[in-house]
Amino acid sequence: MTIVVTGTDTDVGKTVFATALTVALGAHYWKPVQAGLEDGTDAGTVVRLGVPGDRVLPEAYRLRTPCSPHHAAEIDGVTIDPARLALPKVDGRLVVEGAGGVLVPVTRDLSFADLFARWGAPVVLVARTGLGTISHSLLSIEALRTRGLAVRGIAFVGEAVADSEATIAAIGGVKRLGRLPRLDRLDAGTLAAAFAAHFDVEDFR
Repeated sequence: MTIVVTGTDTDVGKTVFATALTVALGAHYWKPVQAGLEDGTDAGTVVRLGVPGDRVLPEAYRLRTPCSPHHAAEIDGVTIDPARLALPKVDGRLVVEGAGGVLVPVTRDLSFADLFARWGAPVVLVARTGLGTISHSLLSIEALRTRGLAVRGIAFVGEAVADSEATIAAIGGVKRLGRLPRLDRLDAGTLAAAFAAHFDVEDFR
């Protein structure tokens, strides 16, 4: 079984959430396209936060430039072949993390949402709780559903904002899966404990 983790924007906390979910499910982790290497990779982050290294699959593309994958590839002189982005086969569950928001371009004519639709796997949307999240979240849900994707639910990251979280769930017609609070100390132990306290792993099985 595969679960896709995507976000409403960049830096909303989806790598941290994807790590926690991968650990909780005992799954494999895959980031198909990594754009930006200077500050480390998301694969490196998930290992640091508790995913065993042998459960982290290599990226299909590692791009040096930290920007949208379609442009990073052009700058780096790389041609992204969508055929290389087919879901890998693993023994057990797989958590796949997208890059940036739902409609970030992978190539000039393929967005991550389009790629997710090719895979047909259920999607978890990660959203911040701060100002602007209602519109960003609802637009992302609409873009996913327009492509026929099953939205498993929405996971929030940040301080509790009960009205925004409830409004998005109600208008978007999605399940509020939980909220991962910002952690003063982020490591494998604190992350696993926070996920266990704020999410029900059965919602992801």
